[in-house]
Amino acid sequence: MPTLSNREIANIFETVADMLQIKGENIHRVLAYRNAAGSVRELARDLHVVAAEGKLTEIPNIGDTLAEKITEMLDTGKLEFYERLAAEVPPGVVDILRVNGVGPKKAQMFWKDLNITTLAALEEAARAGKLRDLPGMGAKSEKKIIEGLESLARQATGRIPLGVALPMAEGIRAILLRIPGVTRGEVAGSLRRGRPTIGDVDILIECENAAPVMDIFVALPEVARVLGHGPTKSSVELHNGMQVDVVVLPRQRWGTALQYFTGSQAYNIRMRALALAKGFSLNEHALSPADKSGNIIEDAPKTYCATEEEVYAAVGLPWIPPELREDQGEIEAAQKGTLPKLITLDDIQADLHMHTTWSDGKLTVRAMAEEALARGRKYIVITDHSRSLGIANGLSIERLLEQQAEVRAVDAEMGGSIRVFHGTEMDINADGNLDYPDEVLAQLDFVIASLHVSLRQERTQITQRLLNAVNNPHVDLIGHPRGQYIPDREPVDADMDAVFAAASKSGVAMEINANPRRLDLEAPFARRAVQLDIPLSINTDAHAGDQMDLMSFGILTARRGWVEAPSVINTWSVERFIEWTTSRGK
Repeated sequence: MPTLSNREIANIFETVADMLQIKGENIHRVLAYRNAAGSVRELARDLHVVAAEGKLTEIPNIGDTLAEKITEMLDTGKLEFYERLAAEVPPGVVDILRVNGVGPKKAQMFWKDLNITTLAALEEAARAGKLRDLPGMGAKSEKKIIEGLESLARQATGRIPLGVALPMAEGIRAILLRIPGVTRGEVAGSLRRGRPTIGDVDILIECENAAPVMDIFVALPEVARVLGHGPTKSSVELHNGMQVDVVVLPRQRWGTALQYFTGSQAYNIRMRALALAKGFSLNEHALSPADKSGNIIEDAPKTYCATEEEVYAAVGLPWIPPELREDQGEIEAAQKGTLPKLITLDDIQADLHMHTTWSDGKLTVRAMAEEALARGRKYIVITDHSRSLGIANGLSIERLLEQQAEVRAVDAEMGGSIRVFHGTEMDINADGNLDYPDEVLAQLDFVIASLHVSLRQERTQITQRLLNAVNNPHVDLIGHPRGQYIPDREPVDADMDAVFAAASKSGVAMEINANPRRLDLEAPFARRAVQLDIPLSINTDAHAGDQMDLMSFGILTARRGWVEAPSVINTWSVERFIEWTTSRGK
């Protein structure tokens, strides 16, 4: 019997929500499955363990009915309800929802009227002119379907990595901020929340005269096609397949709009419920007086909010940081006054994971130290690859000790302006052994152990490899613990409950790798580590000087994981860092 992972169960719930929506089921039932999918996907614990503890209903958005369905999937490897729906709604119809401009009603119409059940069949029908005569369609709509299919082909996963989306969005925002009359601009949506992958991008612009902003935006050279060009909102698709929407609004509506366009769907539903309890209907425009059923009271004066803080005050909450707005307990924490004081980039004192020309880096030890000093770092650790990683020019024991002499010399040359320590990023080999013997590790200032090979091993094997590293007294940090590489490689199938339990005992730290292709640990696991008092370290894994600037992506991920500065070892002073590593047997 196949064992389903958290991710697979979340995908089943997500597909159930899509199929129910295609069938035209009650939206609340659809949202129940969609919200459950989000909660399972964000869960940092193995559902098998949570179920064994009898705590499934303690997961946000999981009640008794959905807990029973999770139990069924854990026990049998399938969900009978999903099987019944799949017999009614062909899975390919769900795929059609990924096409820009195709909602549940259109997907149902294509299926029922033309028996279109795959993306290939949809493209064939569109290019043959068979869609235009359907109700609500036409030649123009048919053309948009073809363009949407072409866009989907360019955007294989339908999601854009954070490291691609954020610089692109910030670049567009910077251009729009230079337009005369524009007073403010912010990237919103899941990008502002720092999610590792992005569906589309929302940018809000504050300006009294929207027309010039709209015209300049749709004419940008990055734009592949214009999806919509309205008086205050325009949508485009960029050449990389990313959709960007720009909304222009006056100052008085800035706070409500930014709050609305930032939160997740589940979060915004909660915020609207809080507003209704205070007698308001909340949307992106204003807080409108409403009765208990949510019906707006006509002719009653609306409350406009120029800042997000005003919106939160109106519903009885303190301001909640954007990265937390996922309906994962942050509203309850705000009500209790227990929101975390989230880590910031200014808290970072060091970078403990970087590579030089000794292995696969681009700069020398001295040059990396100078680059780190220029960015305000107080200390760094040089951690080139170990001997087994031949593809990265890993260091033999002899070369490792030669490098140590150079690191010590550079440390002395820097005259105390920045401390330079010597370490390694050591492979956890496929057979479970560590790449250097203990007597070598004992000579290093700092040891990272990482998975690089045989990442698709069975769960028991991959878990044991991690446990071997966690339990070695010379290992200080587990690098990018789940081995993901966005969007090309899924995380390893490891029992993170077991790994975290061992880490909690041994005191080893877990890395949040700031490279946007990794962002590993992911936010839910970082939050779980903090709950278990496992120290964290946010590092860039830099192979060149400019890659040290990736630290901000790691900070975003940590903030999404409710991480505060004291939990992160590279926010500590150099004295405290030395004391910590020494206490671990260095």
